[in-house]
Amino acid sequence: MENLFLKNNEETRILSSEEFKTEESIEKMIFNTPKLLEDIFLIRRQVRAGKKAGILDIVGIDKKNGNICIIEIKNTTVDKSIILQVLNYARWAEKNPDSIRALWLEREDRPNISIKWNDCKVRILIIAPSFLKSDLDVVNQVRYEIDFIEVKRWRDGENQFLLLHSLEDEESPGTKTVTGLETHDDEFYLDHYNKQSAQAFLEYTKEIDSFVGGKGWPLILKYNKDYSVFQAGSSNVFGIEFVGTKKIQIFVKISEEQARELPIKISGYSKKYKDAEFVLEPGKTTIQDYYPVLEQAYKNIKR
Repeated sequence: MENLFLKNNEETRILSSEEFKTEESIEKMIFNTPKLLEDIFLIRRQVRAGKKAGILDIVGIDKKNGNICIIEIKNTTVDKSIILQVLNYARWAEKNPDSIRALWLEREDRPNISIKWNDCKVRILIIAPSFLKSDLDVVNQVRYEIDFIEVKRWRDGENQFLLLHSLEDEESPGTKTVTGLETHDDEFYLDHYNKQSAQAFLEYTKEIDSFVGGKGWPLILKYNKDYSVFQAGSSNVFGIEFVGTKKIQIFVKISEEQARELPIKISGYSKKYKDAEFVLEPGKTTIQDYYPVLEQAYKNIKR
């Protein structure tokens, strides 16, 4: 139990913390008290994000840089499963900026913010009474900026005392954009590999990410020095890798037997890593042809 001490000239009183009854009560408090998140213009609550993504608690715009903000409210301890759920909302927002723009334009009181709707980044904020600290390192494997914010409440009669504590203040990896992405960005690949191959690598990875988001699969995209990979927890599912400085290929975690039963001919199979490999030819290969392969790999991890 956390206590707040209220002291004046006459006395010192201890105020016991008071739990929130529902997620909706936290959501309404946040939305109706914009000063609590003063760096964000809150647009709307309860926004439907397509059939598969679900309903976003709050959507807003970052006042500093015009980025889309997805705010998820929980009235329970947040763990890795909840973080992965919110990634689907972020992917939806990234793919459907026009839907956010329409909501933005409906607000007559919207501030004067420069927003690049065709090139919007997404910031995620998860607000909850507590977080499972051991799961927060999952953000090192994603490409979105994520803020974890603990919310606490104390009551003194009809008065409420609220505390929003960003875990960014602690020595935790959990609140900043993944370091790997900052190092291994578009410029890194274009500088270190054949430019045509690097461009294809980036485009193919984005296409697969869009496919994963459309399916609603809770996978994490991580960029490394010579490959991009989609993971379920800490397990690789599939990705794209460089072989040398020019050749690129898809690698998929399926058995050799499964690979040979698929309609697409494999280029090779790594018994060491248990990966089926499919060489990609920039300008010729259509990534959609490999969707059945990706689906097989995802089915394997769900078993």
